[in-house]
Amino acid sequence: MRISVFGCGYLGAVHAACMASLGHEVVGVDVLEEQVASLSAGRPPFHEPGLEQLLVDALATGRLEFTTDPSRAAGAAVHFICVGTPQKRNENAADLSYLRSAVDSILPLLRPGDVVVGKSTVPVGTAEVLAERIEEREPEAELVWNPEFLREGHAVADTLHPDRLVYGLRPGDGGQRAARVLDEVYAATLADGTPKIETDLATAQLVKVAANSFLATKISFINAMAELCEATGADVTMLADAIGHDERIGRKFLNAGVGFGGGCLPKDIRAFMARAGELGVDQALTFLREVDSINLRRRVRMVDLAREVCGGSIVGRRVAVLGAAFKPHSDDIRDSPALSVAAQMQLQGAQVTVTDPQAIDNARKKWPELVYADTVTDAVRDAEAVLLLTEWPEYVALDPAALKEAVAVPRIIDGRNCLDPVTWRAAGWTYRALGRP
Repeated sequence: MRISVFGCGYLGAVHAACMASLGHEVVGVDVLEEQVASLSAGRPPFHEPGLEQLLVDALATGRLEFTTDPSRAAGAAVHFICVGTPQKRNENAADLSYLRSAVDSILPLLRPGDVVVGKSTVPVGTAEVLAERIEEREPEAELVWNPEFLREGHAVADTLHPDRLVYGLRPGDGGQRAARVLDEVYAATLADGTPKIETDLATAQLVKVAANSFLATKISFINAMAELCEATGADVTMLADAIGHDERIGRKFLNAGVGFGGGCLPKDIRAFMARAGELGVDQALTFLREVDSINLRRRVRMVDLAREVCGGSIVGRRVAVLGAAFKPHSDDIRDSPALSVAAQMQLQGAQVTVTDPQAIDNARKKWPELVYADTVTDAVRDAEAVLLLTEWPEYVALDPAALKEAVAVPRIIDGRNCLDPVTWRAAGWTYRALGRP
């Protein structure tokens, strides 16, 4: 099929490349010339494992192109909307300006039978407004809401082999016809046995924000337990293991530490709260305020723990921070807990050096006042405390005995509870972690 993808940032670039790899003819449209040029050359403007090769292969087939000209998407039977919906400045609500702009570009292209597919994360009620605009322009075109569930670092696999497909459909024959078109787009995915859920527009819009809110709640819950563990001498990791054996709870997302960040969970739960307020049901989501508060409080607690480890003051202390990205296998620094902690420590007088396998360039643009090192060895040289804040595999696998030779004082704070305290203490390190004795 001929497909267009409007918005070629993280979501759109991955979606376009994956759809082309499935055999579709895809044109990706974006307003940023530099981004289009990079993607057209087979160079993703962000780090995502497997994407570069996928881009190169898809471009070589001639089935994939990127452009800043929306008219190049004319003739596409399906138009995907994959633009960002960031948090508004000084507000919790989502900024839908990019979404409206994308729709404005798609409307002149619509023909009878065309399907517009929303994948962006939006406040519930947004799709209904867009559906009316589409119907006014082309009554025989149809809108479907098809939320994405990508995990950074696993986005290619999550697109090609998702754990579910959700179709938000309008009632009537038009909705069912649109579902059949989308079935053609995802034919290979459905043939693999991927579950498909057909529902209404409102439910489909809520699925993504509800899922992210639940995951954020689970993370903040175990971090709240970590605060109790610190007050009582209990071990939050053992606690998570014990309750995680209950299949109703599960062990995933019960890793206590410095908390969540990135471009989705923080802004999505805030936009969810804002939309609930607009709908007059804000009390239903009051708990998300505490979820957000617990998460941000972990960052402050990490700085406090560094101060405790350094004898009551970090002023003038040399501190190494391992990690800048908000999670491993990504160069995304949006709302990064690691960089937030690093910046707080520097503002409080510490001499901070940050390293990361992928995110240094992005971090330097956002936080130029911090010092950066390309390697762990350079970052920790003469350090009086080391903070592991992004659980990259190479950091988890560090040799404590070898690392001890580079630091001034062997103190490590495990901000992700991913190291073995017995091994590090046996090597002569002072080991501390949130929620562990």
